[in-house]
Amino acid sequence: MSAITGEDVARAISWLLGWSYFTSWSLSFYPQPLRCWKLRSTRGITVDFPLLNIVGFTSYFISTTAFVCAPKIRQQYALRHPFAPEPTVRFNDLIFALHGTIVCLIFYSQFYPRLWNFETVKGQRASSVALGIFYGSIVGVAITTMLVFLFKGGRDTPDSWAEIDIIYAFSYVKLIITLSKYAPQAWYNYKIKSTAGWAIDMIWLDFIGGIMSLLQLIIDSALQADWSGITGNPAKLFLAVFSLCFDMVFFIQHYVLYRGKALPVEDEEEDETRPLFA
Repeated sequence: MSAITGEDVARAISWLLGWSYFTSWSLSFYPQPLRCWKLRSTRGITVDFPLLNIVGFTSYFISTTAFVCAPKIRQQYALRHPFAPEPTVRFNDLIFALHGTIVCLIFYSQFYPRLWNFETVKGQRASSVALGIFYGSIVGVAITTMLVFLFKGGRDTPDSWAEIDIIYAFSYVKLIITLSKYAPQAWYNYKIKSTAGWAIDMIWLDFIGGIMSLLQLIIDSALQADWSGITGNPAKLFLAVFSLCFDMVFFIQHYVLYRGKALPVEDEEEDETRPLFA
């Protein structure tokens, strides 16, 4: 029987962190829609958050599926990262992205009150900023795809356009969404001086998951003895970092700035929040 090495322990910790952050982040999807279900209302929440989440997690699901399941993408990754040829995307990343996409679709559907017999909130519509990000993401991936097919050479090289650039485009869409999806809600909380409609349990689970995701990425890169494994998986790296930064903003709003303050009688943002396809 072979002795357990430090590398074995590190791999076990990485595996544990991976499924732990998967569990924490997956659970974080539920407090907000469950709160809306309990109150029979989406008042106090911007529709931008679930709308952008759908775009982000769909893009993340596409990119993680490619890195886990597509041999050609994995080959191109290895070509660009010869000292760390194994992508740091894991199967739990793929399952997390799929689960997130499904739950975000359900949450978004709650902004159609007739579907759920919810209270009708006056003037809920997607903001022009959210719509710009929504359509801009589609255009960005389309342009990248066009460039790949126009300039891809006969053989893959580290500097040539390749299918992996399309997958990276989806990864960057997820980064942009993560950076922007919390901003409308943080701004809305500031305008109404309350976080009463916002489920802080979701933020705690998101914060814990972000810490564990970042630790797993660091351990995986250390095991490969090449820190390019971190930059080679930008979606996972910045997903964790951006989420942690915005989590801190919500903690400050909830526990310090607007602690105990109720929602106003009427939502004040009448022209900036409505479902995209209403």
